[in-house]
Amino acid sequence: MATLQEDIKKQSDWIVLAFKEDGYLLDYSIHSFLAIDMFLHKNLTNGKPKRGGRLTKNFGAIIFSISSYIAETLLRSIPHATLVTDDSDPQGEVNFSVVFGDNVCWPAQRVIKRIQHGLEDGIYPYGINITEGFVTEPFDEAYWEIGKEDDSTLEEKPWWKFW
Repeated sequence: MATLQEDIKKQSDWIVLAFKEDGYLLDYSIHSFLAIDMFLHKNLTNGKPKRGGRLTKNFGAIIFSISSYIAETLLRSIPHATLVTDDSDPQGEVNFSVVFGDNVCWPAQRVIKRIQHGLEDGIYPYGINITEGFVTEPFDEAYWEIGKEDDSTLEEKPWWKFW
């Protein structure tokens, strides 16, 4: 039986290949968290998988794989970062963390928060923020464009029309 640390590494590698199939590049950079936000935006509606989308099957496994990728990216990007797991914890797939400096990040819990709250709890801005001082990547303003194409498809009605 594999340890949680081994599962995290394996699932991180798997999600890189899965995202590549959909045209998203995950290259273990903090910038690649932007692709995660785009993927989640495309495949979720109000915190639920969109019908026919990539998250309708194996939702939990995909969320664990995305969380694993975030952890692995932090481990590769931040010197002396460590992965903390507990194989005896029945909720270990949600409760693993990455510790670096005075910071602790719980990737799975962050992904769940992103799913529940949408772009306001984006993975990319969070990654940029928590790695400040460790990683020098400028913020990509393309983050603010996620979802704008959705807004353009809404029919504009005068403010006084309710139907």
